[in-house]
Amino acid sequence: MTHPAELAPASPAAAAHHPATGRRLSAADYAAFGAALDGIRARVTADLGERDVTYIRRMIRVQRSAEIGGRLALFLGFNPIAWCLGVGLLSLSKILDNMEIGHNVMHGQYNWTNDPALRGKNFEWDNACPGEQWRHSHNYVHHTFTNILGKDRDVGYGILRMADEQPWKPKHLFQPVRAFLMMLIFEWGVAMHDLEMDRLRSGEVAWKTVKPRLLQSLRKMGRQGLKDYVIFPLLAFPIFSSVLLGNLAANVIRNIWAFVIIFCGHFTDQVEMFTEAETANETRGEWYVRQLLGSSNIKGGRWLYILSGHLSHQIEHHLFPNMPAHRYAEIQPEVEALCREYGLPYNTGSLGRQFGTVVRRILRLSLPGSGSRQPVAA
Repeated sequence: MTHPAELAPASPAAAAHHPATGRRLSAADYAAFGAALDGIRARVTADLGERDVTYIRRMIRVQRSAEIGGRLALFLGFNPIAWCLGVGLLSLSKILDNMEIGHNVMHGQYNWTNDPALRGKNFEWDNACPGEQWRHSHNYVHHTFTNILGKDRDVGYGILRMADEQPWKPKHLFQPVRAFLMMLIFEWGVAMHDLEMDRLRSGEVAWKTVKPRLLQSLRKMGRQGLKDYVIFPLLAFPIFSSVLLGNLAANVIRNIWAFVIIFCGHFTDQVEMFTEAETANETRGEWYVRQLLGSSNIKGGRWLYILSGHLSHQIEHHLFPNMPAHRYAEIQPEVEALCREYGLPYNTGSLGRQFGTVVRRILRLSLPGSGSRQPVAA
């Protein structure tokens, strides 16, 4: 898969400053910044090897063990301790499957191994969204057109107003409630994301374009629902309801966690949005700067990194989406130092702080008007 930065023109004729930010970097600065990041990527790529394969295979073993343990614990019946243990292990399994394994493998981060089980285009995850549709809407659209209004459909997911430049409508008054509900059923919302139903209703796309994707989504959603809410509960009969509720709880926990991590990476108060005109004819260096300005990191420890799929390092992920994610923590100090050298912001903070600014952004943009953002002190 082509690295998104390679889609940007490599012309040295960059503008004197990034048009979307006004930060005054010369064309030479942009070229040097981009070259330095290319150097980091090349160095890590040259170093990929056995320890990277060992890491992802260990994560897969942990995920599978957690799923088996969780389902067996739920089968023990109405014992509250066993039920809570089962929900916890099954939640862990689903989080690891979606974030540390599925998301990263589907990015092609392990294609270089030539292992069919780790090939991005073949991988299917424990999620209602078909892998093929995720690879289009996320890997291509979102990572290429990051935060470009009208191009990146991840900006509000067609449901929320997440940019001052987006026109306010009365329905946005209810977006705090909609965001909360979206958090609870996040995987199902993601499953519908690539269908572009809003564009179908407006006439921008034809039914014949949407129909194959809709059928594909319905098949995947049906399989997920059948597995968690029919087959496994029936296998545990007569404690059907206990297992069904346990599976539901695990899915909701996974949905909440994924929502929090993803929104903290993309919609903190400091994250910037762009227009198509502002980003026309980007050079490679300008593309990198847009990724930087459109992302946020979360400070934490090793377990936060793993459970977030290393999207705690969303900045590094957007700069290097095809790099094995467990490498992001290693290069983070170098990327941050590079940002300081060029006078560019590096947006990071604790999970609580970052999510607090996300909530504030959702609330602020639910109201009419588009006042200036108020930066949060570090």
